Amino acid sequence: MPAVQLNNLVKTYNNGMVKAVSDVSFSVEKGEIFGLIGPDGAGKTSIFRMLTTLLLPDGGTASVDGFDIVKDYRQIRNTVGYMPGKFSLYQDLTVEENLTFFATVFGTSVEENYDLIKGIYVQIEKFKTRRAGKLSGGMKQKLALCCALIHKPTVLFLDEPTTGVDPVSRKEFWDMLKRLKEQQITILVSTPYMDEATMCDRIALIQTGKLLSIDTPENIIRNYPDELYEVKSENMYKLLKSLETYDQILNCYAFGEFAHASFKTPPETEAKRYLNEKGIQNIVLRKTVPTIEDCFIKFLKS
Repeated sequence: MPAVQLNNLVKTYNNGMVKAVSDVSFSVEKGEIFGLIGPDGAGKTSIFRMLTTLLLPDGGTASVDGFDIVKDYRQIRNTVGYMPGKFSLYQDLTVEENLTFFATVFGTSVEENYDLIKGIYVQIEKFKTRRAGKLSGGMKQKLALCCALIHKPTVLFLDEPTTGVDPVSRKEFWDMLKRLKEQQITILVSTPYMDEATMCDRIALIQTGKLLSIDTPENIIRNYPDELYEVKSENMYKLLKSLETYDQILNCYAFGEFAHASFKTPPETEAKRYLNEKGIQNIVLRKTVPTIEDCFIKFLKS
């Protein structure tokens, strides 16, 4: 039995006028790190809130550890951990007080499950008497994760846990998740950061409540259908505008300091000639390897 199963899950708002989650179906195996990847407004938080029994679905069914999210909400609340996107711990309580409070709510103690959080807690233990509201973003993140783990959940839901956190803390956080996976905890994590997709065993790309693709990050990249090129010149604005009107272009968009583009025919000669005729000089044009972000854009334009 999968750890998490969704069958045509639906969530609407504004009396059905806004469909935030549209017939979403997927399963997550036990011990898997599963990523829900998409921008703000894609429906990630609504899915997590339904799976953690904080929202009722408007259609479809879902289960967590075999428990129905509507009928068996009490059992689910006792067995899952949830870290919402917005820091939601008690800001006036200290680190130690927050942790003790959440352990008590679940009928356990910090001592009983300390081994589970030890690797994370040692990084914030020297701040244990500091109020949670006075912690840095990275420290708040670690405290929230400790509180979500203190009752030893079987499934852990992390809703955009690294948003607004510095790159070093982001890397540390994903290292922590890999260690938690070794303890056979199933982890569902949502993120708008496409580069974090490769940290997951499998991912679901989602936009406006609809799934675009579900697979391993490697397979999604491997199945990118076109040759992808990175293109650069001194005038990137003019370059992009010119590429958009080129009759052999399939797709083009800004991507960091380059434009990423796919062509109907090999572009090494003809595309360069076309761009030169448009007055664009010093062109760099070379093949590149697609990223998850490239794949996401491709799905959106398909």
